[in-house]
Amino acid sequence: MMQESSTMSAEEQESPRGRLLDEKLFKTRTVTIFGEINDRLARQVTERLLALAGESNEPITLYISSPGGHVESGDVVYDIIKFIEPEVRVVGTGWVASAATNIYLAAKKEHRFALPNTRFLVHQPSGGSRGSASDIKIQAEQIVKMRARINRLIAEETGQPVERVAKDTDRDYWMTVDEAIDYGIVGKCIRTMAELG
Repeated sequence: MMQESSTMSAEEQESPRGRLLDEKLFKTRTVTIFGEINDRLARQVTERLLALAGESNEPITLYISSPGGHVESGDVVYDIIKFIEPEVRVVGTGWVASAATNIYLAAKKEHRFALPNTRFLVHQPSGGSRGSASDIKIQAEQIVKMRARINRLIAEETGQPVERVAKDTDRDYWMTVDEAIDYGIVGKCIRTMAELG
């Protein structure tokens, strides 16, 4: 039995329509990420990717539209995409922001697609530090380390110098599809499913 879909409530999942949709997505080797990146979504997406990888080495297509969310939950999905044998093709739609951009970058550049109206966002991680002064200091140090790691990841996956990425991620840096192609995030803008190959 497939795990609960990231885009359906528990009630929808248990309905005949929900089960049919899950089966069709599984048969077509399709995974979706819509909404906030969190531990629950990371688990569901990871389980689906591992199940599909266990089924065959045929390519998997992942559609993503997300404002981002929890950095480490995004890291889980990024690492699993790199870990499994089947190629993962990602298709950005709507917006691909923050931790969602990191997930998107896990695919090889030639397998990174975007629909024409997609917007992309890179920026530095934010924190909500609370607690004692020493705990806040530790959290601030961790954010600085996380920022450096994310900047290196973006630089490695896009071919941009890490210095430029650090400057660009200092504030919200929004890109259209064409701008994201120039930056090295997107491999190709597509308008139809046939263009996935």
